[in-house]
Amino acid sequence: MKASAFEFRIRFWILLALYTLGFTAPWDYALHLDGAGPNTHVWGRLAILLSRAGLNIDAAFNLVLATGILVALAGAWLRTWASAYLGPEVMRDRSLRGDGVVADGPYRYVRNPLYLGLWLNLLALALLMPPSGAIFALALVAAFQLRLILAEEAFLTAKLGDAYTAYCARVPRSLPALRPQIAPSGARPHWAQAALAEIFLWGVVVSYAAFGWRYDAHLLIQCVLVSLGAVLVSRGLSMQTQPAA
Repeated sequence: MKASAFEFRIRFWILLALYTLGFTAPWDYALHLDGAGPNTHVWGRLAILLSRAGLNIDAAFNLVLATGILVALAGAWLRTWASAYLGPEVMRDRSLRGDGVVADGPYRYVRNPLYLGLWLNLLALALLMPPSGAIFALALVAAFQLRLILAEEAFLTAKLGDAYTAYCARVPRSLPALRPQIAPSGARPHWAQAALAEIFLWGVVVSYAAFGWRYDAHLLIQCVLVSLGAVLVSRGLSMQTQPAA
């Protein structure tokens, strides 16, 4: 079932709510699914499992951290690459838009690089969540993204017709092709604007790389909240500068 226009308009806040539930896992107070102790987050659980398999515990924590950094970096890069060609103003628009088929950058490999990049970012952040919260967030965000994608595809098919249908027939929806599936249209990327639009994802990458070696999940969560604050300030400023309808 595709998302409604209202869901699309408030998608940022719905995703923020799902992220928050993933970190807090309020159901665990009654169900006690995640246990207790300093390493009840996914990062600690995975490191302990690796240590039981024979890996040194410090090396296990570092291995999980390095994987998280690489996943976060992939998500940030993919979204920035996509935003550079799509345009941050289109990405942040609260209504569906169909100005034309974007056929450059990552859109030559996958139709929804923004959603894929965001899910990769969530996969990295899931290391800081309790296990049940991580499973909840990853599953619910994926389901909500699918609803958004179905709404966008229906809208674009109706508005762009055969051009978009042909694009969909050649480029996969969610899993990138190994090679570009269409020829570039020659659009110019806007990297500075795209990097600013994806400040939250880059904040996650920097936080993991700079402070992960302290093995302090609470510190990393605080860094993530600082990045989120920067996003909220940026959104507020962008809304003030938008012309009145």
